[in-house]
Amino acid sequence: MELLTKKKLRLYSGRAHPILATDIAAHLGVELGETNLREFANGELHCRFGESLRGADVFILQSHGGEVNKAIMEHLIMIDAAKRASAKRITAVCPYYGYARQDRKAEGREPITAKLVADMFQAAGADRVVSVDLHSGQIQGFFDGPVDHLTAMPVLVNYLKEQDLGSFVVVSPDAGRVKVAERFSQHVGADLAFVNKYRPKGTANTVLARDVIGDVDGRHCVIIDDMIDTAGTICAAADILHEHGASDVWVMATHGVLSDPATDRLKNSAISRVVVTDTLPITPEKQIDKLEVLSVAGLVSDAIDAVFEDTSVSEIFGGENQS
Repeated sequence: MELLTKKKLRLYSGRAHPILATDIAAHLGVELGETNLREFANGELHCRFGESLRGADVFILQSHGGEVNKAIMEHLIMIDAAKRASAKRITAVCPYYGYARQDRKAEGREPITAKLVADMFQAAGADRVVSVDLHSGQIQGFFDGPVDHLTAMPVLVNYLKEQDLGSFVVVSPDAGRVKVAERFSQHVGADLAFVNKYRPKGTANTVLARDVIGDVDGRHCVIIDDMIDTAGTICAAADILHEHGASDVWVMATHGVLSDPATDRLKNSAISRVVVTDTLPITPEKQIDKLEVLSVAGLVSDAIDAVFEDTSVSEIFGGENQS
């Protein structure tokens, strides 16, 4: 007896960022499936999919923002439910991957939590992971299975090309982001500079800027980073750029984490425009006048479509999405 099986794509989302999930579903032309997520009185989470997943190619979307630990646990529970429902392949789609900054031991007796999260996803039953702009490319190596590392650079580059900035400078806020900033500057045909900064030993969310490498005097500067959390790094970089004669400073980043006191810092800073993508939800209290949010729904949906069709994901980005 022979059977010709038909591939079935199923898309599900957790509750961390429903707007992005709806946009991705619209781009794919599919309906979001029912997860029936609920909480017991003691806070334990429960999930029951509203349709059969047997033999399906299942994509489970959850951005690890807001209550990060709850978002991750919800993601794991949905994956486990899909595995036990006999899904053929399960892809965890994490536009923002939680604990990505804890990707190494900076000092003794510290965890490498990004690796721990990777282990949990594999134990839950994820066959593949899709994420956007991981804090460092090495996190891909924490998984034994395939990782599709997307980049929001096309979205940010297209936005910048639409602006009439004249001759401007792309600035890396620290030495660690120079490679990304250099690639960005090549795409927009701009000069490159970077801020030399350091983080005092034993401190968190404290950054001191020292100097600027590159010519920024009298020029419009655009700082490129992967995320804005408390905005300490970004604001310190903007201050030192102005001290070195920059005429204006914009900031562009993929992930708008915007933990307190980021909003107040950005409001009162020398930065005139902040551009982030919607990998994380931007709550009303964080939506300040100088903030603009761009959508990555098209990029993520293209990647999901490529995975489902078994075609190349890296070709979407011209091979520039691996680091």
